[in-house]
Amino acid sequence: MTIYSPPGSDGAIVNYESRYDHWIGGEYVPPAKGQYFENPSPVTGQNFTEIARGTADDVEKALDAAHGAADSWGRTSVAERANILNKNFRYFTGAIRAQEGSLGELDDDTVAYHFHEPLGVVGQIIPWNFPLLMATWKLAPALAAGNAVVLKPAEQTPASIHYLMSLVGDLLPPGVLNIVNGFGVEAGKPLASSSRVAKVAFTGETTTGRLIMQYASENLIPVTLELGGKSPNIFFDDVRAADDDFYDKSLEGFSMFALNQGEVCTCPSRALIQQSHYADFLGAGVKRVENMKQGNPLDTDTMVGAQASNDQLEKILSYLDIGRQEGAKVLTGGARAEMPGDLAGGYYVQPTVFEGSNSMRIFQEEIFGPVVSVTPFADYADAIKIANDTLYGLGAGVWTRDMNQAYRAGRAIKAGRVWTNCYHLYPAHAAFGGYKQSGIGRENHRMMLDHYQQTKNLLVSYSPKAMGFF
Repeated sequence: MTIYSPPGSDGAIVNYESRYDHWIGGEYVPPAKGQYFENPSPVTGQNFTEIARGTADDVEKALDAAHGAADSWGRTSVAERANILNKNFRYFTGAIRAQEGSLGELDDDTVAYHFHEPLGVVGQIIPWNFPLLMATWKLAPALAAGNAVVLKPAEQTPASIHYLMSLVGDLLPPGVLNIVNGFGVEAGKPLASSSRVAKVAFTGETTTGRLIMQYASENLIPVTLELGGKSPNIFFDDVRAADDDFYDKSLEGFSMFALNQGEVCTCPSRALIQQSHYADFLGAGVKRVENMKQGNPLDTDTMVGAQASNDQLEKILSYLDIGRQEGAKVLTGGARAEMPGDLAGGYYVQPTVFEGSNSMRIFQEEIFGPVVSVTPFADYADAIKIANDTLYGLGAGVWTRDMNQAYRAGRAIKAGRVWTNCYHLYPAHAAFGGYKQSGIGRENHRMMLDHYQQTKNLLVSYSPKAMGFF
């Protein structure tokens, strides 16, 4: 066991500044209106830094810097761009180096050339649950494709992207990457609705995604959206055919709803267990959950930490009440976790297992916390019916020793990613995105380059003769 020192204390390996302004044009710039807001640690509930509160004026300043840098950055050779980005974004630097245009010889005298060109300046709005990971998922393809970026981090978790900039900010030419902090209405809306951006990328809840799409539609610009989910995690009865490593792995798969405190868009928050082994598997799964260690995230033995904000804590607690009111049975957890010492003010929730039916709100609405709702299914057809009975289609899990069944289930489930005998793996070159109301576009794969580029066609005639029309 290792317990790392918290930022700002003796022996800490990471320390934050007491204040972060906006990052615009390669330097820190104070907010136009001089306003700041406090940023609390979810672990203790205590403020640890203050953040510039951005407005439309700050967004415009960032867009000025981005437009000033976009042309020269977009004209850099792919090799030069890749050399800069390879220090942090290896997958997309490889993808952009391997990307080729095309030509078609239409006849002896006519050739169609196709070139990939950057969009120019793009806006990106980042969620609070994985603030660094989600930023890099969006920045990597955008920058590799030759775009300049104005990025707005979530107001709950803005500090980490600024810590990253303290390490890598000097790698990019000034203005290529700009960061405007602030709240959604005050900074996010002006960015998403600006006529000076050529595309908007957003990760967050579905209701906000609809607004982002509406704002972008006013300027007829494309969007990519990674939105909510209510992912089914299906456990067929053959997982218990032997008490072996695979069975142990399946129980871990059941417990994956608590990864990152359940604050994951693909959280497997609906567990569907085949009736023939329901009681035994569920009992073992609950024991697995009860053995989770909750506490200080700087302790390497900790499995479940604090929720990201007090607002999110209150939302989760309200859903715990809703589940009980609907008649769902609490098998474990079901309350705020009372923590000792410095953690007493932190935003902790007990990992919770509900038992109920798929028609309940706790099965249908995204809770975004360490909560799983469990129900049985009769057979393969019943499992697929329940799995697809949702507005969302971001992720799903299938657990079985029968690979024919695994394949058929994976194809039948209406979700953008179906983990098979695994869960919560997010490797590069595995496309990630949603069906139905879970979004538009695929991230973490070379196909995302297409969302940050436009195609230029040069249709060239090499014939010296007139066409003969006039």
